[in-house]
Amino acid sequence: MASPSSLPKLLLLACFTILSSSIRSSARDFSIVGYSPDDLTCIDKLINLFESWIDKHGKKYKSLEEKLHRFEIFKDNLKHIDERNKVASNYWLGLNEFADMSHDEFKKMYLGLKTDQLPKRDESHQEFKYRDVESLPKSVDWRKKGAVTRVKNQGSCGSCWAFSTVAAVEGINQIVTGNLTELSEQELIDCDTTYNNGCNGGLMDYAFAYIVSKGGLHKEEDYPYLMEEGTCEENRGESEVVTISGYHDVPANDEQSLLKVLANQPLSVAIEASGRDFQFYSGGVFDGHCGTELDHGVQPLDTDRARDWTTSL
Repeated sequence: MASPSSLPKLLLLACFTILSSSIRSSARDFSIVGYSPDDLTCIDKLINLFESWIDKHGKKYKSLEEKLHRFEIFKDNLKHIDERNKVASNYWLGLNEFADMSHDEFKKMYLGLKTDQLPKRDESHQEFKYRDVESLPKSVDWRKKGAVTRVKNQGSCGSCWAFSTVAAVEGINQIVTGNLTELSEQELIDCDTTYNNGCNGGLMDYAFAYIVSKGGLHKEEDYPYLMEEGTCEENRGESEVVTISGYHDVPANDEQSLLKVLANQPLSVAIEASGRDFQFYSGGVFDGHCGTELDHGVQPLDTDRARDWTTSL
């Protein structure tokens, strides 16, 4: 079990806009994206494709009217997916679980980072820990180093800020103690409410500050994820098992500084994920639109000299 006092005095947060994947396959294998060009040739095949998609993802609709409405959205999304797959060479889109959601619905439900609605932190006193680092490895992959837990699903709760925070703390804890321990996002959602807003969004800075002030987080198994807001139970199960004593922000818009941090430890990153392609991203190296209106918290997992980044979304 990790001792709170054994952890380092620094955990880094990057508010930076990057996203890609190291997967390099061909979208010509249409089984990857969930449809084939033949499915778009007539309405009967579209209906069959929709029904197959419903079965695959276990979708349930309350009425025939709702099902018809979702079918129209599905058709429009499929058109966008197919058009983008014809022109995008390095990544591809697919019929994932979000294919019956409008883009506005998707953004409202899943993009929970709220940098514009939260108080600003004073960062003028911060000193960048890795400023003097000069030698960087050709590549780094924290999954191979055993510092990354399983990929988790936030569901229909705008809690990306909590997942990004927890992933960074899990990683630094493994580096220091050798123990990879899954921690509770739900505890942050339920209890870190001074500035953060549960399923309605938050910011990783304040989540890190909560962990410092509270003295740590519980294990995931003691305080499991609900995909919704619950009642704060800070004394649930065992006492807090993992904590940090502080955190710093990586200098904004400075990719070299980001590389220096990632070469030494996992971190938390904010990106703009409101582009429509993100909703249906299926694989490849994403080189589409990346803006600066940060709205989604993620965890960078690895990078290489080609500046391809793998992130956990």
